Amino acid sequence: MTSTFKSLHVLNYRIWFIGAVVSNIGTWMQRTAQDWLVFDHLTEHDAGAMGITMSLQLGPQLFLAPVAGLVADRFNRKRLLVATQSVMALLSAGLGILVVIGAAQLWHVYGFALLLGVVSALDAPVRQTFVSELVRDDYLPNAVALNSASFNVARMIGPAVAGILTVAVGPGWVFLINTLTFVALLLSLWKIPAASLRQLPKAAAGKGRIREGLRYVRYRPDIVVVLVAIFIVGTLGLNFVLFIAAMVGTEFGLDAGAFGLMNSIMAIGSVTGALLAAGRQKPRLRLIFGAAGAFGVTAGIAALAPDYFWFGAALVPVGLFAITMMTSANSYVQTTTDPVMRGRVMALYMAIFMGGTPIGAPLVGWVANVAGPRWSMSVAAASGLIAALIGLLWIIRARRLRIRFDRRARGLRYFHVESGLGAGGAGGNADGAGQAANPDDAGQTANPDDAVDR
Repeated sequence: MTSTFKSLHVLNYRIWFIGAVVSNIGTWMQRTAQDWLVFDHLTEHDAGAMGITMSLQLGPQLFLAPVAGLVADRFNRKRLLVATQSVMALLSAGLGILVVIGAAQLWHVYGFALLLGVVSALDAPVRQTFVSELVRDDYLPNAVALNSASFNVARMIGPAVAGILTVAVGPGWVFLINTLTFVALLLSLWKIPAASLRQLPKAAAGKGRIREGLRYVRYRPDIVVVLVAIFIVGTLGLNFVLFIAAMVGTEFGLDAGAFGLMNSIMAIGSVTGALLAAGRQKPRLRLIFGAAGAFGVTAGIAALAPDYFWFGAALVPVGLFAITMMTSANSYVQTTTDPVMRGRVMALYMAIFMGGTPIGAPLVGWVANVAGPRWSMSVAAASGLIAALIGLLWIIRARRLRIRFDRRARGLRYFHVESGLGAGGAGGNADGAGQAANPDDAGQTANPDDAVDR
């Protein structure tokens, strides 16, 4: 248990964690209220409109990722966070006022979602990599996992509170309350002395720095296969708000309170997955791809749930395996990346993870409208299984695994899985074993055996 929460012994991280929990609760309150505002107030249960809103909010990740990553690697991350969090607070207040006075229209929500998406695209890589300035490297996997836990604790509390408040006072007031929660994170940043932060190397000025980050990833096939899996599941599988709204509102005919409660129920599994990840010493590739497969299976079971109760029960393991995959992938990418490249690589990670939503959300919303909510969840199930298969095939190729038949053995021992790498391991074969980029190009060489054995 001590190892699970070891990063909280670091004062700066503890201050950051408390502010992040409060801010994340407000963010989930706003997301839930905004989605229900579009789904139930501004449209007649149009899942497609929800998909468009999600696309506008997450789409800028695709276009701004290279610039955002370079900004995170070059400039003071604490000051950047103060700026982005302040702007997001103002946007939340603006939308809240429009809704409260009854002037909000669907295009207003679209516009605010786009603006928030632009600021969030700049905020995401800075927020992800700022953790490395709060704790030392051997604590980083734990700190990343606890960040995920705080996000999902908020996901458990925020939607339930938002569901109650949306019914009681309306979504506009939820947006205004969220504005206040940004103050908690700003206060946390103010309480962390700049002199106490770790001084990590910054990207040098000059041309070609964005290409340098892309070239680094190109020579890391282990990171590439993780990004491919994250893109597939993030695009088609992690549109939880859309799935849940369609199932609760269309399939089961329930209201915003039931919608918020169902988001919170799924977050029980998510928090469990994040805490389990925090207790692990290091992330492993086989865990990432195994969790993707388990997510696919459990999402398929949720699609077959006969009623609201069983749907909620099925969402718990869905949340557990989804967050296990995401947290392990995030930790793996951060901890195996050269610090001077971390902002650019994490910006690419966030772009692939969240930027696929503009493609997937409208598609899944269309499936929900045309074929029904259960089929949209089947799309999520397929995404997890496909990602797991891709990861398995890559590991087999990287380790040059083969099955050997032994006639003298008995039972299942007839078959042995052997590696074709031999005693020398993977050597320096970057293509087969997940070696890092050329040190001259990227500044780091990873141990290939570590990459594949994970």
